[in-house]
Amino acid sequence: MSTFRSIVFSSVIAGFIVGLIVTVAQQFGTVPLILKAETFEKAAGNHQHDPAAAPQAVAEHDHAPHSHADHDHAAHDHGADAWEPRDGFERNAYTAVANVLTAIGFALLLAGFFAIRSSATGESISWHEGLLWGLAGFAVFTLAPGLGLPPEPPGVPAAPLVSRQIWWVAAVLATAAGLALIVFRRSAPAAIAGVILLILPHLIGAPELAQVETNVPSSLSHQFMVAVTLTSLVSWSLLGPLTSAVFARFDRGAA
Repeated sequence: MSTFRSIVFSSVIAGFIVGLIVTVAQQFGTVPLILKAETFEKAAGNHQHDPAAAPQAVAEHDHAPHSHADHDHAAHDHGADAWEPRDGFERNAYTAVANVLTAIGFALLLAGFFAIRSSATGESISWHEGLLWGLAGFAVFTLAPGLGLPPEPPGVPAAPLVSRQIWWVAAVLATAAGLALIVFRRSAPAAIAGVILLILPHLIGAPELAQVETNVPSSLSHQFMVAVTLTSLVSWSLLGPLTSAVFARFDRGAA
Protein backbone atom coordinates (compact mmCIF):
# COMPACT_ATOMS: atom_id res chain seq x y z
CA MET A 1 0.00 0.00 0.00
CA SER A 2 2.90 2.38 0.75
CA THR A 3 4.30 1.96 -2.77
CA PHE A 4 0.87 2.55 -4.26
CA ARG A 5 0.52 5.71 -2.19
CA SER A 6 3.94 6.89 -3.35
CA ILE A 7 2.94 6.33 -6.97
CA VAL A 8 -0.32 8.26 -6.61
CA PHE A 9 1.05 11.18 -4.59
CA SER A 10 4.12 11.67 -6.77
CA SER A 11 2.03 11.50 -9.95
CA VAL A 12 -0.51 14.04 -8.71
CA ILE A 13 2.17 16.50 -7.59
CA ALA A 14 4.34 16.18 -10.70
CA GLY A 15 1.35 16.13 -13.06
CA PHE A 16 -0.19 19.23 -11.47
CA ILE A 17 3.04 21.23 -11.77
CA VAL A 18 3.84 20.12 -15.32
CA GLY A 19 0.24 20.55 -16.47
CA LEU A 20 0.23 24.18 -15.35
CA ILE A 21 3.60 24.82 -17.00
CA VAL A 22 2.33 23.33 -20.26
CA THR A 23 -0.77 25.51 -20.08
CA VAL A 24 1.37 28.64 -19.78
CA ALA A 25 3.65 27.47 -22.61
CA GLN A 26 0.65 26.90 -24.86
CA GLN A 27 -0.48 30.49 -24.41
CA PHE A 28 2.75 31.62 -26.08
CA GLY A 29 3.19 28.73 -28.52
CA THR A 30 0.23 26.80 -29.88
CA VAL A 31 -2.70 29.06 -28.94
CA PRO A 32 -1.68 32.05 -31.13
CA LEU A 33 -1.22 29.67 -34.07
CA ILE A 34 -4.62 28.08 -33.43
CA LEU A 35 -6.18 31.54 -33.43
CA LYS A 36 -4.64 32.29 -36.81
CA ALA A 37 -5.70 28.95 -38.26
CA GLU A 38 -9.25 29.34 -36.97
CA THR A 39 -9.60 32.67 -38.73
CA PHE A 40 -8.87 30.88 -42.01
CA GLU A 41 -11.24 28.06 -41.06
CA LYS A 42 -14.04 30.44 -40.08
CA ALA A 43 -13.52 32.61 -43.14
CA ALA A 44 -13.69 29.59 -45.45
CA GLY A 45 -16.88 28.35 -43.78
CA ASN A 46 -18.58 31.70 -44.01
CA HIS A 47 -17.41 32.19 -47.56
CA GLN A 48 -19.21 29.03 -48.62
CA HIS A 49 -22.49 30.42 -47.27
CA ASP A 50 -22.11 34.19 -47.54
CA PRO A 51 -19.01 35.60 -49.22
CA ALA A 52 -19.76 39.12 -47.98
CA ALA A 53 -19.75 37.99 -44.36
CA ALA A 54 -16.28 36.47 -44.35
CA PRO A 55 -14.20 39.58 -43.56
CA GLN A 56 -16.44 40.48 -40.64
CA ALA A 57 -16.24 36.93 -39.26
CA VAL A 58 -12.45 36.99 -39.41
CA ALA A 59 -12.32 40.29 -37.57
CA GLU A 60 -14.66 39.04 -34.85
CA HIS A 61 -12.73 35.78 -34.48
CA ASP A 62 -9.51 37.63 -33.75
CA HIS A 63 -10.98 38.61 -30.39
CA ALA A 64 -12.21 35.13 -29.44
CA PRO A 65 -9.26 33.08 -28.13
CA HIS A 66 -9.50 29.31 -28.23
CA SER A 67 -7.30 26.88 -26.40
CA HIS A 68 -5.33 23.97 -27.80
CA ALA A 69 -7.63 21.61 -25.92
CA ASP A 70 -10.50 22.68 -28.15
CA HIS A 71 -8.54 21.68 -31.23
CA ASP A 72 -8.14 18.17 -29.87
CA HIS A 73 -11.86 17.47 -30.29
CA ALA A 74 -12.66 14.89 -32.96
CA ALA A 75 -14.63 17.43 -34.97
CA HIS A 76 -14.73 21.23 -35.07
CA ASP A 77 -18.44 21.72 -34.62
CA HIS A 78 -19.23 25.42 -34.56
CA GLY A 79 -22.98 24.96 -34.87
CA ALA A 80 -25.42 26.74 -32.62
CA ASP A 81 -26.31 23.52 -30.76
CA ALA A 82 -22.69 22.61 -29.95
CA TRP A 83 -21.58 23.49 -26.42
CA GLU A 84 -18.21 25.02 -25.86
CA PRO A 85 -16.70 26.93 -22.92
CA ARG A 86 -16.96 30.70 -22.96
CA ASP A 87 -13.96 32.70 -24.08
CA GLY A 88 -11.56 33.92 -21.45
CA PHE A 89 -11.22 32.40 -17.99
CA GLU A 90 -13.63 29.49 -18.54
CA ARG A 91 -11.91 28.31 -21.70
CA ASN A 92 -8.45 28.67 -20.19
CA ALA A 93 -9.59 26.84 -17.05
CA TYR A 94 -10.84 23.87 -19.07
CA THR A 95 -7.53 23.82 -20.95
CA ALA A 96 -5.57 23.83 -17.69
CA VAL A 97 -7.69 21.02 -16.23
CA ALA A 98 -7.22 18.91 -19.37
CA ASN A 99 -3.45 19.48 -19.33
CA VAL A 100 -3.16 18.65 -15.63
CA LEU A 101 -5.20 15.45 -15.95
CA THR A 102 -3.17 14.37 -18.99
CA ALA A 103 0.10 15.03 -17.17
CA ILE A 104 -1.10 13.12 -14.10
CA GLY A 105 -2.04 10.17 -16.31
CA PHE A 106 1.40 10.04 -17.92
CA ALA A 107 3.05 10.56 -14.52
CA LEU A 108 1.15 7.55 -13.16
CA LEU A 109 2.54 5.52 -16.04
CA LEU A 110 6.09 6.71 -15.31
CA ALA A 111 5.78 6.23 -11.55
CA GLY A 112 4.54 2.68 -12.09
CA PHE A 113 7.65 1.90 -14.12
CA PHE A 114 9.82 3.60 -11.49
CA ALA A 115 8.28 1.41 -8.79
CA ILE A 116 9.00 -1.74 -10.80
CA ARG A 117 12.58 -0.70 -11.51
CA SER A 118 13.19 0.33 -7.91
CA SER A 119 11.81 -2.97 -6.64
CA ALA A 120 13.94 -4.96 -9.08
CA THR A 121 17.21 -3.10 -8.44
CA GLY A 122 16.70 -2.10 -4.81
CA GLU A 123 17.78 1.45 -5.62
CA SER A 124 15.83 4.69 -5.99
CA ILE A 125 15.37 6.15 -9.44
CA SER A 126 17.56 9.24 -9.88
CA TRP A 127 16.33 12.33 -11.65
CA HIS A 128 18.88 11.62 -14.40
CA GLU A 129 17.24 8.27 -15.09
CA GLY A 130 13.86 9.95 -14.79
CA LEU A 131 14.90 12.36 -17.54
CA LEU A 132 15.80 9.43 -19.80
CA TRP A 133 12.40 7.86 -19.11
CA GLY A 134 10.77 11.19 -19.91
CA LEU A 135 12.61 11.43 -23.21
CA ALA A 136 11.56 7.86 -23.98
CA GLY A 137 7.96 8.89 -23.30
CA PHE A 138 8.38 11.79 -25.72
CA ALA A 139 9.72 9.42 -28.37
CA VAL A 140 6.89 6.93 -27.84
CA PHE A 141 3.89 9.25 -27.53
CA THR A 142 4.91 12.25 -29.63
CA LEU A 143 7.91 11.80 -31.91
CA ALA A 144 7.18 8.39 -33.43
CA PRO A 145 3.43 8.84 -34.10
CA GLY A 146 4.07 12.44 -35.16
CA LEU A 147 6.25 11.23 -38.03
CA GLY A 148 3.17 9.67 -39.61
CA LEU A 149 0.44 11.87 -38.19
CA PRO A 150 1.90 15.32 -37.53
CA PRO A 151 -0.23 17.72 -35.49
CA GLU A 152 -2.53 19.75 -37.71
CA PRO A 153 -4.11 23.12 -36.90
CA PRO A 154 -7.87 23.75 -37.28
CA GLY A 155 -9.07 24.00 -40.87
CA VAL A 156 -6.79 21.24 -42.24
CA PRO A 157 -8.74 18.14 -43.36
CA ALA A 158 -7.56 14.76 -42.07
CA ALA A 159 -8.26 11.08 -42.64
CA PRO A 160 -11.15 9.43 -40.72
CA LEU A 161 -10.67 9.61 -36.97
CA VAL A 162 -10.99 5.88 -36.23
CA SER A 163 -8.32 4.87 -38.73
CA ARG A 164 -5.97 7.55 -37.40
CA GLN A 165 -6.54 6.40 -33.82
CA ILE A 166 -5.84 2.79 -34.72
CA TRP A 167 -2.58 3.70 -36.46
CA TRP A 168 -1.56 6.02 -33.59
CA VAL A 169 -2.08 3.31 -30.97
CA ALA A 170 -0.22 0.77 -33.11
CA ALA A 171 2.70 3.19 -33.57
CA VAL A 172 2.87 3.89 -29.82
CA LEU A 173 2.82 0.20 -28.89
CA ALA A 174 5.37 -0.76 -31.55
CA THR A 175 7.71 2.07 -30.57
CA ALA A 176 7.47 1.24 -26.85
CA ALA A 177 8.11 -2.46 -27.50
CA GLY A 178 10.98 -1.69 -29.87
CA LEU A 179 12.72 0.60 -27.41
CA ALA A 180 12.23 -1.92 -24.60
CA LEU A 181 13.85 -4.68 -26.64
CA ILE A 182 16.81 -2.49 -27.55
CA VAL A 183 17.41 -1.02 -24.08
CA PHE A 184 16.58 -3.90 -21.72
CA ARG A 185 17.39 -7.09 -23.65
CA ARG A 186 20.82 -5.95 -24.91
CA SER A 187 21.30 -8.66 -27.51
CA ALA A 188 21.70 -8.59 -31.26
CA PRO A 189 18.46 -10.49 -32.08
CA ALA A 190 16.50 -8.29 -29.67
CA ALA A 191 18.02 -5.16 -31.15
CA ILE A 192 17.12 -6.27 -34.67
CA ALA A 193 13.57 -7.07 -33.59
CA GLY A 194 13.39 -3.70 -31.86
CA VAL A 195 14.48 -1.80 -34.94
CA ILE A 196 11.91 -3.69 -37.04
CA LEU A 197 9.18 -2.72 -34.59
CA LEU A 198 10.31 0.91 -34.68
CA ILE A 199 10.05 1.20 -38.45
CA LEU A 200 7.12 -1.17 -39.07
CA PRO A 201 4.28 1.35 -38.51
CA HIS A 202 5.95 3.80 -40.86
CA LEU A 203 6.46 1.14 -43.52
CA ILE A 204 2.73 0.41 -43.34
CA GLY A 205 2.02 4.13 -43.45
CA ALA A 206 -0.41 6.33 -41.60
CA PRO A 207 -3.90 6.90 -43.07
CA GLU A 208 -4.10 10.06 -45.11
CA LEU A 209 -6.41 11.75 -47.58
CA ALA A 210 -5.69 11.40 -51.27
CA GLN A 211 -6.21 15.12 -51.72
CA VAL A 212 -6.15 17.87 -49.10
CA GLU A 213 -7.82 21.19 -49.83
CA THR A 214 -7.41 23.95 -47.27
CA ASN A 215 -6.82 27.66 -47.19
CA VAL A 216 -4.60 27.36 -44.10
CA PRO A 217 -1.05 28.29 -45.21
CA SER A 218 1.45 25.46 -45.16
CA SER A 219 3.86 27.68 -43.23
CA LEU A 220 1.28 28.00 -40.45
CA SER A 221 0.81 24.22 -40.37
CA HIS A 222 4.57 23.77 -40.09
CA GLN A 223 4.83 26.31 -37.27
CA PHE A 224 1.99 24.57 -35.44
CA MET A 225 3.65 21.16 -35.78
CA VAL A 226 6.94 22.54 -34.43
CA ALA A 227 5.21 24.33 -31.54
CA VAL A 228 3.24 21.25 -30.49
CA THR A 229 6.33 19.04 -30.70
CA LEU A 230 8.49 21.43 -28.68
CA THR A 231 5.76 21.86 -26.06
CA SER A 232 5.53 18.09 -25.72
CA LEU A 233 9.32 17.84 -25.44
CA VAL A 234 9.32 20.37 -22.60
CA SER A 235 6.46 18.53 -20.91
CA TRP A 236 8.15 15.11 -20.97
CA SER A 237 11.57 16.58 -20.09
CA LEU A 238 10.03 18.02 -16.93
CA LEU A 239 7.65 15.18 -16.14
CA GLY A 240 10.29 12.44 -16.11
CA PRO A 241 12.79 13.90 -13.62
CA LEU A 242 10.13 15.60 -11.49
CA THR A 243 8.10 12.41 -11.11
CA SER A 244 11.21 10.37 -10.32
CA ALA A 245 12.42 12.88 -7.73
CA VAL A 246 9.07 13.12 -5.94
CA PHE A 247 8.52 9.36 -6.14
CA ALA A 248 11.97 8.66 -4.66
CA ARG A 249 11.25 11.06 -1.80
CA PHE A 250 7.90 9.44 -0.98
CA ASP A 251 9.33 5.96 -1.43
CA ARG A 252 12.21 6.64 0.99
CA GLY A 253 9.77 8.09 3.49
CA ALA A 254 7.55 5.02 3.24
CA ALA A 255 10.55 2.71 3.69
